[in-house]
Amino acid sequence: MQSNRILLIYILTVLSVLAAQAMPGVYHVQDFGAKGDGKTLDHTAINKAIEAATNNGGGQVILSAGTYLCGSIHLKSNVDLHLMAGATILAAPAELKAYDESEVFGGPEYQDGGHTYFHNSLIWAEDQQNISITGHGMIDGEGLTRHDTENAGNVQGGSIGTGDKSIALKRCRNVTIRDITIYRGGHFAIIATGCDIGTIDNVTIDTNRDGIDIDCCKYFTVSNTKVNTPNDDAIVLKSSYALKRPVLCEHILITNCIVTGYKLGTFLDGTYVPEKVNWVCGRIKLGTESNGGYRNITISNCSCMWSSGLAFEEVDQGRMENIVVNNISLSHVHHYPIYITTGCRNRGPKERTEVSSARDISISNVIADDCDSLAGIIVTGMEGAPIRNVSLSNIRIQYRGGGKKVTTPYREQGTNYPEPRWAGPTPAYGLFARHVDGLRLQNVKFELMRPDERPDIIMEDVRLED
Repeated sequence: MQSNRILLIYILTVLSVLAAQAMPGVYHVQDFGAKGDGKTLDHTAINKAIEAATNNGGGQVILSAGTYLCGSIHLKSNVDLHLMAGATILAAPAELKAYDESEVFGGPEYQDGGHTYFHNSLIWAEDQQNISITGHGMIDGEGLTRHDTENAGNVQGGSIGTGDKSIALKRCRNVTIRDITIYRGGHFAIIATGCDIGTIDNVTIDTNRDGIDIDCCKYFTVSNTKVNTPNDDAIVLKSSYALKRPVLCEHILITNCIVTGYKLGTFLDGTYVPEKVNWVCGRIKLGTESNGGYRNITISNCSCMWSSGLAFEEVDQGRMENIVVNNISLSHVHHYPIYITTGCRNRGPKERTEVSSARDISISNVIADDCDSLAGIIVTGMEGAPIRNVSLSNIRIQYRGGGKKVTTPYREQGTNYPEPRWAGPTPAYGLFARHVDGLRLQNVKFELMRPDERPDIIMEDVRLED
């Protein structure tokens, strides 16, 4: 009787597996030749499965548990690339020449190579719609470069077949990335450029350069996501010239996210080792590429640990407006807690005559502890083109102190790269504001862990609002 019961369970299990495999719209990559042994290049088989799904109107391409050594995977319309628990897409090393050559851009490049070329990536899609990458599996970018050496054909500082990004999406619509983990993601773990309507949710990233870059996109949500980036930005909005015209990055929500700057890999393994302070570490940021600018951006309910502060930078002739930040905790903050600036780097066509602008920015309910003594809150516009209508409310910041009195004038942003580290200590330890038309301060408090020779607040060319 017991043996019959075991036999029946076995038969039902086999039938259920066969039924799952026969489900319409479901494509198992093993059926197309993938081995998942970590040694065989599997991207060709995965691309065949994606192509089969596309030819049948779409579906779910499933990677079951295993390690899939891959070069470039081409995500197509109406396809969900699903990584089951235990499945890992492992980026192939450059010597296998498994990645697509980067496309020819065909014009002046006003942005870094990582923002210009997409095809030399582990997973990429261009001009596709209704695409997703889901599941509790992992993308491991071990074979990707983290350096900005991209060029058409990968011939500038690299070689044919070098991969540089984990996920690269260009001009796509209806995008979902959910539940996956990305480890050492290359130059960008995720970059979306010129995409409309996107969701990045419950994703975990522990990477060696940028985590998530959303460039020239609209109607995007990043939620419930954890990003550890010890060497660069964690979640960053940009508005580059990659689409060969200025395009706003607008209607973006970043909420319920955690940003950290621990040593690479220690977020995933749970040891949480703070990394030495780099020129930037972690952080949520707007900029620096800002040809079109940013509009209608909301950042809420986020926690940042061992990270640089919040940065809002408009320096390339775009406009930054309607920015709302609320309920943010910062702990062990590198370089500055909050940085808002405009400038005239003007990294774009010389024929453009626009002046960078920023207005209507509200930051509230922020608590920060153990903040670097280099710089306080910075709000700096340009002479003749002030930042307008900035509200700072319910903010409490603890600084390390120990700063010396600043006797030289603090530099104007001008054409400089917008990073406080290069400008040196601010003349005030708590808040330095210059060229601001309409600054409102309400319940803003500073405290020092040790004495500081600088005053708490200095304002130059600032009109205050009640």
